[in-house]
Amino acid sequence: MIKSSTPSAPQAAALLVLADGTSFRGHGIGAKGQSVGEVCFNTSMTGYQEILTDPSYAGQIITFTFPHIGNVGANPEDMEATQSAARGLVLRADITEPANFRASRHLNDWLIDYGLIGITGIDTRRLTRHLRDKGAQAGVLVHGDAKADAADLHATAQAWPGLVGMDLAKEVSCLQTYEWDQTRWSLEHGYGTQKEGRFHVVAVDYGAKLNILRCLASAGCRVTVVPAATPHEDILRLNPDGVFLSNGPGDPQATGAYAIPAIQGIMASGVPLFGICLGHQMLALALGARTAKMHFGHRGANHPVVDLATGKVEITSQNHGFVVDADSLPAGVTATHVSLFDKSLEGLAVDGKPIFSVQYHPEASPGPQDSHYLFARFVALMEGA
Repeated sequence: MIKSSTPSAPQAAALLVLADGTSFRGHGIGAKGQSVGEVCFNTSMTGYQEILTDPSYAGQIITFTFPHIGNVGANPEDMEATQSAARGLVLRADITEPANFRASRHLNDWLIDYGLIGITGIDTRRLTRHLRDKGAQAGVLVHGDAKADAADLHATAQAWPGLVGMDLAKEVSCLQTYEWDQTRWSLEHGYGTQKEGRFHVVAVDYGAKLNILRCLASAGCRVTVVPAATPHEDILRLNPDGVFLSNGPGDPQATGAYAIPAIQGIMASGVPLFGICLGHQMLALALGARTAKMHFGHRGANHPVVDLATGKVEITSQNHGFVVDADSLPAGVTATHVSLFDKSLEGLAVDGKPIFSVQYHPEASPGPQDSHYLFARFVALMEGA
């Protein structure tokens, strides 16, 4: 069994204070320090390392509703980015000792190395119900400061500006263009390599999860990744067969100065276009629709979505706090998928054009693989272009 270099049941004090004054005291895990961000909750039962490294969580402190976190340890294969963009984590129980053949280290050691501050020993059911009823809100998490004052932390949380109007895509995007050829993981072979892709896809990195790039490569694509603020002229000069708009964090409307004009330029070129999550939201804005902040968002690997064309229900992985207003879709843009939880828009397509997007994460990681067919749909559009 892999042992942590730190106690499995740490006694260092930790404190979480929300902007509305609600506070939670517990034990600290991971790195010591103070972090402020939007406190949200994720209902996934597994995949905590992938969640913590998903760039879409930039600016957020994640509450895990599943009580046993750490049981599969940590390993370099389950990273969805080279660094963690999340600002902290909240757990019910002390980190579980790893009991998985793939584990290379204890989760607590991994948290320390990646600078993630955490708290355990609090009633996450109470916190989740509070966020469900009151909405996601700012919070401050402190670990290792015995003199931390709840009143001061409350003021800090209240002063944090929140995610509305915040452009985080540029912060988590790559800094320069690069090529990607790694394919999806398998138990027998680990990660593979795409030697000769049939189609050249340019993926715009607004905070792309690595498994999305792997899914594109596994679908037979040669992938070039470009930074978030790349103009459409530079994207089209790469001669893509298709353009992919990635997931990412922050308010989609805050990207209007660079992302929306680029997407509109790509659409005018006629090149097939596929967007996921933030990419879906920005595509909707480029088409003339509106987006809005959700009450507490969708985060988890168990969200049912219905395909309106086929009636098929997919169980999906989701992570978003903003949503496209379905009533604002202009003529010529069709809603394709809807959430069975709250009827919010989960997908759209442009009539007669090779353009579509979904709000959820078809690449999963973690989550079900019901929606992998969407990558094949993108390839089919490139075949027909």
